[in-house]
Amino acid sequence: MQFKLNGKSVDLDVETDMPLLWAIRNEVGLTGTKFGCGVAQCGACTVLLDGEPVRACSIPVAVASGRKVTTIEGLGGKSALQKAWIEKQVPQCGYCQSGMLMAATALLARKPHPTDADIDAAITNLCRCGTYPRIKTAIKAAAKL
Repeated sequence: MQFKLNGKSVDLDVETDMPLLWAIRNEVGLTGTKFGCGVAQCGACTVLLDGEPVRACSIPVAVASGRKVTTIEGLGGKSALQKAWIEKQVPQCGYCQSGMLMAATALLARKPHPTDADIDAAITNLCRCGTYPRIKTAIKAAAKL
């Protein structure tokens, strides 16, 4: 199994039906992408597959073959969105934040100046702490940069 992960070629000898999440975490060792529910509902495992947000817990690694996968580590901690996340004090417990950031990154790539409705439609990730208003504020702040 070969794909680009955060810009680098990765070649894994794994079962093709292994969830992409476990390939990223257990085989490659990148643990920023979190396991939440295992059924693609919560979004803690969100990564970008060719720029589109996907729930890595529910798609087989074979789907990534020959494609580009970006995880939270691939953002490098320096994106305008990550800076806004910190400035607006979005995280509370922080567990869902890597998935939230990946979904928001995909949104801003598609719509550089999203409306509230755009944000509501694109950010379907769950946050048990309920920081949704701060998430929306941070996305809007990053869109202005």
